[in-house]
Amino acid sequence: MNRRSLTAVVGGTLVAVVVITALVALFWTPYDPLKLNFKARLAGPSLAHLMGTDELGRDVFSRLMRGTTASLRVSLMTVLLATGAGVLIGAVSGYLRGWPDRVLMALNDALLAFPGLLLALGLLAVFGASETGIILALALAYMSSVVRVVRGTVMSLREREFVRASRVMGNSEFYTLMRHLLPNCLAPVIVMATSMCGWIILAESSLSFLGLGVAPPAPTWGNMLAGSRSYIGQAAWLAIFPGLAISLSLLGINLLGDALRDRLDPRMRRRA
Repeated sequence: MNRRSLTAVVGGTLVAVVVITALVALFWTPYDPLKLNFKARLAGPSLAHLMGTDELGRDVFSRLMRGTTASLRVSLMTVLLATGAGVLIGAVSGYLRGWPDRVLMALNDALLAFPGLLLALGLLAVFGASETGIILALALAYMSSVVRVVRGTVMSLREREFVRASRVMGNSEFYTLMRHLLPNCLAPVIVMATSMCGWIILAESSLSFLGLGVAPPAPTWGNMLAGSRSYIGQAAWLAIFPGLAISLSLLGINLLGDALRDRLDPRMRRRA
């Protein structure tokens, strides 16, 4: 097995574990993630509680499973929204050019001027600290990168022979854009969307850690880490397990993104 195949297998396995955990948690967890049990508070990992319990006696493993569902749901919804809007705006801007391109790119450059997490913090002040608010804020924060990629791809293809042939055949501009240009944008968009999932998970966890994500007691990886700060000395597992979940999910997504890039990027195929 060569390096690229190993990267794809390891990345795909880690991502599959995260997805399966999120799906299973929709229907089953070992304990109720919200049920309090003060008699078992801050109990260490054991056969009864594989990852121990928190300061309120809640099972950490059950909360981690449910937190995986919440974090993955936020990530997927954000990526779908950011990618969908970014592809539409970038395609229209790159194909029409002229004043629509100047206006759209001026707005897009204004978004790009701010780091994604900083922009999300500002937008959350408008949308409010909730799951819907964090999805909208992160989607707007990361959409601008997709716009740039799609616009550049469309601009590089809009004068190619197959596009001119479509116009000569009498096809509408909309048909030409949808039928001949957008399919050629899929490869870079898929690779970027995969990488974006990792960025969104990290950003969502960071915002939840700061108290700006999904409100407790609903578990997410970020607010589980936030809740562990006061007990890190006597219950290190409260931080270790959510931190491992975030790290392994980011590793899996990055490896899978690298494998997709190697597979879909023609330049990488030529090097192989």
